[in-house]
This record gives sequence, structure tokens and C-alpha cells, in this order.
Amino acid sequence: MTLDLTPDELLSTTRAVRKRLDFDRPVPRELIEECIDLATQAPTGRNRQRWHFVVITEPARRKVVADIFRRSLALGGGQPLTGADMRRMHVDPGAMDRIFGGLRYLAENIHRVPAIVIPAIEGRTDRASVAVQAGTWGSILPAVWSFMLAARARGLGTVWTSAQGPSERELAAALGIPYDKIMLAAFIPVAYTIGTDFKPAVRVPREQVLHWDRW
Repeated sequence: MTLDLTPDELLSTTRAVRKRLDFDRPVPRELIEECIDLATQAPTGRNRQRWHFVVITEPARRKVVADIFRRSLALGGGQPLTGADMRRMHVDPGAMDRIFGGLRYLAENIHRVPAIVIPAIEGRTDRASVAVQAGTWGSILPAVWSFMLAARARGLGTVWTSAQGPSERELAAALGIPYDKIMLAAFIPVAYTIGTDFKPAVRVPREQVLHWDRW
């Protein structure tokens, strides 16, 4: 059963869900498989279809992955938004507090998420040219976004995190993934959402990002 959403509603209300993930409701395997089937309909460079999706649902394995996730977050760093950044993006300073609060909540409960999806792609981009990077990432990102849209349509919530980055080698080893041949693209918790009434986010105005014929 899918939600009654128009294409525009699906595209504009597929949000990063952290605090509204239902940790107590199992996600049927067949639903995730349906989302993967739709994900692999996405475009891919030269039709090579080098994507892979590792799904973790077994509790003991989830705990191992959750521990890596938490330690990796601490290593990730990242620079907080400045006041100028927030003004440019029309962001309420309180919104950033909510985002970081949601991230802390997710980290505290990541072991409870019913399913964790690790999208991956054959080939590494370490020290690769921009052309190689564009082709590789351009072959996995559309598929992952399609997966997230398909999940939203089925009442599931997701959030794209890059927490695998600082601990990618360790995470790959824990899941039996050949690190030298496979690159982990994201770390995506998946669960039913508490309520389905998500709304479009505040974004920078079109005039700020649209360039017609020239910059």
C-alpha cells in the first residue's frame, strides 16, 4: 500500500527523518526489496549498473554497525553554519538547533532502527579526476534518491547521512565488503514514520540559484 501523494508532493515532502522514525515497528523485507527494485531503475553512467545495497536488519549486526556510526560521527567534524550562511539560506537559527538535536537523538537510538541501508558502488574515487568522480557518484546518487522516494511513498522514513565516511574501511570490514573495490556512498536508517504529514522545507529562493544562459 502506498501513500496518496502526487509526484510533486512526493518530491517536495521526502524529508530527512530523524525524530519521527518508529523504532518499534518492523519493516517488512519485501517493502525494502520493492524500493531497491525501483532504485535500480535510475540512470547510471554507461549503463554499467555498478550499484549495490547492503541492508542490515539482524539485531547483533545492527549493534555493531550502530557503534561504528556513533564513533564515526565524532570523527566527522564539519563546520557549523555562520550567521551569514543562515541569512543567505533563510534559515531560522532555531532550525539548526532542531537539526543537530535530531542528529543527537538519532545517534542515541541508531541501534533501534529496524533497517539500515548502505548503498555502495564498484570502483573508488580516491584521488580520482573530477570526470571520474562525476561519473561514479552520478551513477549511485540517483539510485539512492529513488530508493528514498520509494520508501516515502510506502510510509517509510529515511535520512541520508555520510557518517560512514570517516570509518568507511572499518564499516566495510564489519560487513564483509571488499574496501579496495567497493565504495560506501551513504548510511541510511530506514523505518516507518510516526505520522506521514511531512511538508516542504524552507529553501533559498529560486532567484538565488537559477542562472539562465550564463552565470
